[in-house]
Amino acid sequence: MRTLIEILAGLAILANAVIYGTDVFGAIVLRPAIAAVDDRTLTQLLGHVHRIADRRFAAIGVGGLIAAVAMAALAAASGHWVSTTAGALATLALIVFLGIYTRISKPVNTALTAAAVADRVPVDARQLQSRWDSVIDARVALQTFALAALCVGLVAA
Repeated sequence: MRTLIEILAGLAILANAVIYGTDVFGAIVLRPAIAAVDDRTLTQLLGHVHRIADRRFAAIGVGGLIAAVAMAALAAASGHWVSTTAGALATLALIVFLGIYTRISKPVNTALTAAAVADRVPVDARQLQSRWDSVIDARVALQTFALAALCVGLVAA
């Protein structure tokens, strides 16, 4: 059982590290870079980035969440209480992350993607980006917490 807990924790860490790294990049590199370009460039770049990322990252994010849930459940079933608690906390952080993404980030992504594909610039392009920017730090914090908890769960297995 311990090996399976470790494998699931490792898979959850790897999957969520992809999302974490992308969000960190968005927070510390992309956000200030986008602030320096015109609205057309913002729309085209981010619209096409989100068009690709939202399709490809969905399976990675869902896989990371499923692995975290499975790790916590297996740890609980086998009496590994530290790993259970760590996995449950990671799962909670990932669910909150998903809620923020679904309610705030995804609608912005969808609007910028539609504008980029239609080769138009929305009149509210900066407001859309400000809305996305308003939650990126929280998303990074939640992913950081989830990854730390998963690492604790891995070590404690």
